[in-house]
Amino acid sequence: MCQNNQWGEYTPIPDYTASPNFHGRAEALGFRGVQLDGNDPAAFYAGMKDVIDYVRAGNGPVFVEAQTYRMGPHAGVGENYNADKEVLAAAKERAPLEKTRALLIEAGISTEEELSALEAAAAAEVEDAITRALASPVTPATETVTDVFADVDCVPQRGKYPVRTDEGALPAETKSMSMVEAIRDAQHIAMTANPEVFILGEDVGDPQGGVFGTNKGLQTEFGKNRVRPTPIAEQAIIGAAIGSSIAGMNPIAEIMFTDFFGVCMDQVYNHAAKQRYMSGSTTHAPMTIRVQAGGGMGGFGAQHSQSMEAWLLHSPGIKVVYPSNPIDAKGLLASCIADPDPCVMIESMMLLFTQKADVPTGDYRIPLGVAKVKREGTDVTLISYGWEMLNCMAAAEELAKEGISAEVIDLRSLMPIDYHRVLESVKKTGRALVVHAAVEFCGLGSEICATINEELWGQLKAPASRLGAEYAPIAYSQAIEFSQVPGAAHIVARARGLVKS
Repeated sequence: MCQNNQWGEYTPIPDYTASPNFHGRAEALGFRGVQLDGNDPAAFYAGMKDVIDYVRAGNGPVFVEAQTYRMGPHAGVGENYNADKEVLAAAKERAPLEKTRALLIEAGISTEEELSALEAAAAAEVEDAITRALASPVTPATETVTDVFADVDCVPQRGKYPVRTDEGALPAETKSMSMVEAIRDAQHIAMTANPEVFILGEDVGDPQGGVFGTNKGLQTEFGKNRVRPTPIAEQAIIGAAIGSSIAGMNPIAEIMFTDFFGVCMDQVYNHAAKQRYMSGSTTHAPMTIRVQAGGGMGGFGAQHSQSMEAWLLHSPGIKVVYPSNPIDAKGLLASCIADPDPCVMIESMMLLFTQKADVPTGDYRIPLGVAKVKREGTDVTLISYGWEMLNCMAAAEELAKEGISAEVIDLRSLMPIDYHRVLESVKKTGRALVVHAAVEFCGLGSEICATINEELWGQLKAPASRLGAEYAPIAYSQAIEFSQVPGAAHIVARARGLVKS
C-alpha cells in the first residue's frame, strides 16, 4: 500500500522522477499493481474489495497506489507551504473528509448528531492523550542506556567491567569439524529445536548451501520455506530478517562479505539496532546476521576483503562476535541465535576450511562477552580475534624463542566486550598490543588501547599499542595485501619493541 500524496518531503514528484507511475512498477517484479483514488472513499472501498478478494483467492500480492494530496508540510503542523496556492486550493476541493461527511448524511447512513458526537469523542481522545503526555515525567538521564540491549550490563560503560562466567570445560562428546561444519551444525541444532529459526540469503539453498557451503544440506532437510535463497539484494535480506524477527521469528540472515554491509547499513543500525531502544523494549529484533570477512586471503580485491567490525561496533544496539576456531564458531553462533538482541557473527574466510577441531556435539553455547586466555604469559599481552589469533599465537611462539613471554587473549565477543579479562591480563604483564585485520585507523584497537591506558595508567611498563592494516583498500596484489595486513612477523616486531623500549 502506497499513499501517494504527490510529494517527497519538500519536492513534488514530477521534479524528482521521470516516471511517476508507481503502481506500474509492480509488473517488473512479477505481480499486479493498481491505482485507486484515495480521495473517493466509496470508489476506494470498491477497488480494495476487488484487490482483497484477488489476494485471498491465492493469486499473489498486489501493489496499491492510493492517490491523494498532502495538505500539510513534511514535518510539523500547518499548510503545505511548498505547494502552489492554486494547486493546494484545488486539492482542498478534492479532500475526502467533508465530502464523505455530506455523503453519509445524504444517504441516511448517519445523522448530523451522530457524526458530531464521533468528532467530539475523537477530539476528546486526542486532548486526553496530550494532557497525559504533558503530565508524564520526563525520562531521567539515569535511563540513558536502558533498553540499548535486553541486559544493561552488555552496554560498555567507563569503569564498569562485569565479570561474566565462561563456558567451562568442553563436554565429553565431541566430533572433529571444520569451521564450516561447526557453523552448519549450530544452525541445524537451532532449526531442529525451534521452528521459528530460518535462514535467508544469496545462494543459501542446496546444492551449494551458500558460497562457502555453510548451509549445505539444510534446505534438503528443512525445506525451502526455512532455507530461502534471496535476490542479490542486501536490503531485501536484512529488511525481511528485521520484519520477521519483530513478528516473533528467529531469522539467520547471511550477507556474503562485510564489504557489502554498506548496502544495508541503514536497516542494520537505524532499524534492527534501535528497535528495542525506540520502543522501550515493547518490540525487539532477535535476529542473527552471518557475514564473511577477508584480508590476508589473497586476491579477493578491494570490495571483498575488508573487515568492517568498526562500523557495527559504533552502532549501539548490535552485538558482534568474531570466532577464531570451529569450537567458538559453533558456541558463539548458537548463543547469537538464542539471543534476544540483533547479533552479527563475522567469519574469517581463511579459517572456514583450514582448521579442524574437536567440537562439542549437541546444543553447545559460549556466553557472549567472555574472552579466553589462549596462552599464559608474563611480559606482554597480545589481544586479538578472528584469523589474526593464529598470527598472534605464532608470534608468541617466536617471541618465546627470544625469552619474551606473551599472554594471548582471544576476545571472541567484540560487543559485549570482556574488559575485565583484558585488564586483569595487562595488570600482570604491564604491556598490551591489540591486533586486528581491519584498518588500524579508528579501529577497535584504538578503543581498547585507550581504555587500557586510562584504567591502568601508572601500572603500565609501556603505553598500550595497536596494530592493524594500513590505511588503504585491500589490494588485489598479493605482495601488497600480505604486507598491509598484520602477519606474525609484524606482531613479533611490535611486541619486541614494547618489551625492550
